[in-house]
Amino acid sequence: MTNFMFIPGLVARLLPTDYVGFTFFVGCMAMMAASAFFFLSLNQFDKKWRTSVLVSGLITFIAAVHYFYMRDYWATFQESPTFFRYVDWTLTVPLMCVEFFLILKVAGAKQSLMWKMIILSLVMLVTGYFGEAVDRPNAWLWGLISGIAYFVIVYEIWLGNASKIAAQAGGNVLAAHKILCWFVLVGWSIYPLGYMLGTDGWYNGIHGLGLNIDVVYNIADAINKIGFGLVVYNLALKSQSN
Repeated sequence: MTNFMFIPGLVARLLPTDYVGFTFFVGCMAMMAASAFFFLSLNQFDKKWRTSVLVSGLITFIAAVHYFYMRDYWATFQESPTFFRYVDWTLTVPLMCVEFFLILKVAGAKQSLMWKMIILSLVMLVTGYFGEAVDRPNAWLWGLISGIAYFVIVYEIWLGNASKIAAQAGGNVLAAHKILCWFVLVGWSIYPLGYMLGTDGWYNGIHGLGLNIDVVYNIADAINKIGFGLVVYNLALKSQSN
């Protein structure tokens, strides 16, 4: 018996023991609900913050659509939907990097910061995909390149130009920036863990932790993407009332 039993024309039945399928379903619904929340709240903000909240809604909406397909892929094949997941990340992670620029734009951030963050995130994702799906024998090398790009992003927002602009802005902008930095440092660190769980390398011992790569990714996606949006929403709300 498979984890899903299909009811023709309706929906697959999820067994209580299929935690992977459960997290796909919950992730899909949570991010769709978050998208509705962000989109429906747009009119309460002025033009300066509306784009930031709109991007938050786009991030969770894109993820929700992909999770809908990933859930069905898992139901049908009982395999990790790696291709769909990286397509999702290639669209949403650069948008999350754009959020840093949008909240710092009011403090004078230039577009060069935005493009730097976008390019670094794409390098991180493309090399990660190569290591996990295309050139698995050299997963350690692709993972190394991906990890370097990730740490450059971390440096930029914690100690680099983005950090300096946030310090100059102060107040609510600085507070929101710091929270987003923690999301990247702590929340995004789950993705390298998932990468190591899904590929072979010097870190093979980590496979003995008994964790499932898709459960790790699904929980991280929901927390990071919805959390990012709520931080931006809260910043826009506080700035609106000042």
